[in-house]
Amino acid sequence: MPSQLEQLSTMSTIVADTGDIEAIKSFHPQDATTNPTLILQAAQKPEYRFLIEKAIRDTQSITCQNLEERQTLLLDHVFVNFGAEILKLIPGRVSTEVDAHLSFDYEKSIHRALSLIKTYEQRGIPRDRILIKLAATWEGVRAAEVLQMEGIHCNMTLIFSLTQAAASAEAKAAIVSPFVGRMMEWHKKNKNVAGFTPQEDPGVLSVKSIYTYLKKFNYKTCVMAASFRNKEEILELAGCDLITIAPKFLEELAISSESVVRKLSQEKAKQENLQKIPFNEGLFRFMVNEDVCATDKLSEGIRLFAKDWTTLQQFIFREFPEAI
Repeated sequence: MPSQLEQLSTMSTIVADTGDIEAIKSFHPQDATTNPTLILQAAQKPEYRFLIEKAIRDTQSITCQNLEERQTLLLDHVFVNFGAEILKLIPGRVSTEVDAHLSFDYEKSIHRALSLIKTYEQRGIPRDRILIKLAATWEGVRAAEVLQMEGIHCNMTLIFSLTQAAASAEAKAAIVSPFVGRMMEWHKKNKNVAGFTPQEDPGVLSVKSIYTYLKKFNYKTCVMAASFRNKEEILELAGCDLITIAPKFLEELAISSESVVRKLSQEKAKQENLQKIPFNEGLFRFMVNEDVCATDKLSEGIRLFAKDWTTLQQFIFREFPEAI
């Protein structure tokens, strides 16, 4: 009997949710996704020190107007170095995130995305192997719309509501990434319950509603379920377009040979009776505001990613004084 990971990979594209290159070597995923938190964890391991050192060498000859610009340039090169190393090991795409500090700045988000793509292309890596991650704020959605028209594929992250996902699909974003575990934890805390069955898990149910809506209305945007807290959440979303999985759950799936049943399909989604959501800026902001979980977790997620971005920056300039 094939492992659960092998069975799942026949239904969904498996994406490694890690910046740890050794973990990616072990599980042979199709794609990989990174974020400031994952890169921070990986960057502190001695075996990846060479990627930071390379970023320092590559940026030292570039003229910057001030220290802040140099710090930004260096971190973008660090992210690209990790992405480029990961791409040596996978056949598909890697997601690289725009600095979360820019989540509410439409123009700067576009500028940073273009800078990341330019850096990749200077390494000989074509843009079709990169997914630019943007927070699914109104500004992030609008930035994605512009970038997609320039052939830059966007992965909308920190999705906690159908509103965010549907607006991203209207903007023709390549991927939306709803955060299953973070939604579950919010509902667990706010409902004061010990937990949920996989079938009742609010994060799982949110992904199912997003998947169904996008397939019902023939959007090309794919759904990538993310941020899991247990293996059961993953299995309950078998059939989702993509599933990004942390190494510990990849291992659990790899050593189990229990049967995996498809739970999501385009055929079932087409049969649902749904109304299409109209969009403009005011309606988007109001609908996200009405969803307390989405409001709380989007704000928290941006704060955490921004904090880890800053911590990574401080780590590099403390441990590598030659970077200044």
